[in-house]
Amino acid sequence: MRNRRALVTGSTTGMGFAIAQGLLEAGATVILHGRTVEHVNASRAQLSSRYPDASIEGVAAELADPLAVNGLIEEVRDVDILISNAGPTENKPFFEITDEDWERFVRIYLFAPVRLARHFTKQMVDKRWGRVLFNAHVVSGLQSGEMVHWGTVKTGLLGLSRGLAENVAGRGVTVNAFVPGPTHTEESFMQRHQTTGKTFRQIEKDFFDGPLSTSLVRRFIHPNEVANLVVFLASDQASAITGAVLRVDGGIIRTPL
Repeated sequence: MRNRRALVTGSTTGMGFAIAQGLLEAGATVILHGRTVEHVNASRAQLSSRYPDASIEGVAAELADPLAVNGLIEEVRDVDILISNAGPTENKPFFEITDEDWERFVRIYLFAPVRLARHFTKQMVDKRWGRVLFNAHVVSGLQSGEMVHWGTVKTGLLGLSRGLAENVAGRGVTVNAFVPGPTHTEESFMQRHQTTGKTFRQIEKDFFDGPLSTSLVRRFIHPNEVANLVVFLASDQASAITGAVLRVDGGIIRTPL
């Protein structure tokens, strides 16, 4: 991926950080994104120490703010690979989800990806090469009663991905959605481990014996396993894969397609 520039939103920790690392290992220039300059600088320094010869840039923006998204576009200007990964998760019963909650999730998970894709994909079409990837997460196909707002907007990304792929058909740009399952990241399950007093293995067993018993791997997925799929989809080797939804969910969703 030398001579390719990749923007990965939400890449200062967890899955996005692993994706950024995978792209760096493949030779791409990577633009890290986070909500604050401090987080971006810390993650950039961490990756620079691991890959001293790599080209790493950084940009901070609150994706819920349209003006901040416009500022991100002005600062980054041009990329060959766009990976929309950013966004918080939230467990909340349906009747407690406020209008403000819904609006915030729509701004982050739908409006921000639309704005970024509208700008950067047009440039990719002009260059006759590009990759656009949306993180739809397994919740888009397996709704949870306490994450219905998250699941709804994630499902919207599936429509956005296919629709955009149709719009750029035959012009060298591929657009796909990737669907990770529950992932072992420091900001989620390790925090839960620290507050319950259980070991991580106990939490993992309870989780996959209970609410996600359809999992075929019966464990949390490592961020690097998601990154492996994303890096492949962003490469020249995946040039015939577009308009698709590809799962790296451990087999949770019980359908063959």
